[in-house]
Amino acid sequence: MFDWAILIGRCRLAMIGTIVCLYGCAAHSKGEGAKTAILLEMSNQERAWNQGDLEGFMQPYWKSDSLLFIGSRGPSYGWETTLDNYRKGYPNAEAMGQLTFEVESLDLVSEDIALMVGAWTLGDRGEREDLSGWFSLVWRQIDEHWVIVRDHSS
Repeated sequence: MFDWAILIGRCRLAMIGTIVCLYGCAAHSKGEGAKTAILLEMSNQERAWNQGDLEGFMQPYWKSDSLLFIGSRGPSYGWETTLDNYRKGYPNAEAMGQLTFEVESLDLVSEDIALMVGAWTLGDRGEREDLSGWFSLVWRQIDEHWVIVRDHSS
């Protein structure tokens, strides 16, 4: 004797499993897309720095007075303040040298917030010694763009 109730129950479980899988795949795909977008921003930032373009380097930063940058001199706020500090510390292309980033981790903590940890190195600075350190960045998706809202670099 054939039991239609069992068949219907199995079909429902299969449909639920398919929906969960599709949702998970879409979420994974969206997460990978976010990571790819953020890593592209980092690559563009590195390239701008190496061309002596501080304004281009600053493009991924949140253009807001609420941007927080924490460096060796403590916290400072604002996109313009951060740009001014970079201009003071790196007045010309020779002082800027060549920047390389090495991303150690990039984690999406929600659909619009990501945390990144990595290392930076400045080489080829003429007679100045090479510099290196670590950074942690908080990225946020605002108006379809990923921007750095917090930067702690040492």
